[in-house]
Amino acid sequence: LLMPLDSFLLDLLEDPVDHGALLYVPSMDVLFNPRLHIAYEVRDSIPVMLPDESRSVDEEEERSFNDDPDARLTGLR
Repeated sequence: LLMPLDSFLLDLLEDPVDHGALLYVPSMDVLFNPRLHIAYEVRDSIPVMLPDESRSVDEEEERSFNDDPDARLTGLR
């Protein structure tokens, strides 16, 4: 059972490398940085925000993240 991240936590999260907003895709348990084309996994409802643990994202996967209707940006708006 996937447990989505709390809205309060999402409002606080930013990328540890460039300090910008991330796209949270709950259906895929990832936080995506569209500027750097990298994703961070969410494991057991815990975002793994270590740069060494990030992975590259190709255009097709990026498109699927952007097309997900439940995706939302992190950070205070």
